Amino acid sequence: MKNNKSVIIWLLSGCFLVFVMVVVGGITRLTNSGLSMTDWHLVTDTLPPLTETKWQEAFDQYKQFPEYQKINIHNDFTLSDYKFIYFWEWFHRFIGRIIGLVFIVPFFYFLAKKKIDKATLNKCFVLLGMGALQGFFGWFMVKSGLIDNPDVSHFRLSLHLTFAFITFAYTLWVALDLIYPDKKAPIVPLKKIARITLVLLLLQIIYGGFVAGLNAGLVHNHWPMMSDGQFIHDSVFIEQKTLFLNLTEGKSGVQLVHRTLAYFVVGFILFLYFKSKKYQLTSQQQNGLNALVVIVFLQFTLGVFTLLYSVPLWLGLTHQIVAFFLLTAMTYTLHRLSK
Repeated sequence: MKNNKSVIIWLLSGCFLVFVMVVVGGITRLTNSGLSMTDWHLVTDTLPPLTETKWQEAFDQYKQFPEYQKINIHNDFTLSDYKFIYFWEWFHRFIGRIIGLVFIVPFFYFLAKKKIDKATLNKCFVLLGMGALQGFFGWFMVKSGLIDNPDVSHFRLSLHLTFAFITFAYTLWVALDLIYPDKKAPIVPLKKIARITLVLLLLQIIYGGFVAGLNAGLVHNHWPMMSDGQFIHDSVFIEQKTLFLNLTEGKSGVQLVHRTLAYFVVGFILFLYFKSKKYQLTSQQQNGLNALVVIVFLQFTLGVFTLLYSVPLWLGLTHQIVAFFLLTAMTYTLHRLSK
């Protein structure tokens, strides 16, 4: 670890920045700021407009798109309001640029100093590709809300969000490989359960993106039942033409899946925890499992209250942040059970 300390710090710094970017992305979504910048340029919009004339030009350009023409034109939407939503989208993109610099500049420095071994180098090339792809997914998402519908595609939003989580988890995994270079025999049965749990958690994150994109947290604000005392509400089956569409594009159906998956995630983490009692664990493995149990119950509770209170900004954001902590604990635990 001592030989790779600077590389580890670099990778963990990248993890932190991705975390910050997702938090800011959550604020951007919850404040309906994501469509405020109607174009994308790598260099020229690095800084926000610096004069009132430039601000007015940006605002006039925004007025040409569906979000203003179909929604905000009716809300006494002023230049001051526009500056607020512009800031969050600009800040989100600005952090993306910072992440690019923080990754690329040290990468070439470490490469020149031969501080990265071949195995880690290959993983870093994967990370470089993931970062570029994430930038594309971001613009791909925004573009879907600039044509006819003044809202982004929930599929594209979930893709952008989930890929950020996956990029974070992979970066953390690469760092953990360097932090714990000595390989040990994996606990195969626990490793298999942990892998299934990770897949379920990622599926839950995907559906969290669907819920956010469809504003599906604003319906059926009851728990444990949905509405009218029904565990599966009638509206789950009538919003779209088919059951599949209801479960992927209907607000009620998407919320139902997200609710139900939460029970499975909690169940599998508890199964993993109690199954581990049959094995002699290291302190790292036990700490990872303990953290998983604590965080998943915190996340479940936050999910319930986020729903009951119809997704207030602070609760929705906290729910997203704790999802990050849960993925961190899951990644760490799987790594410690695998190597």
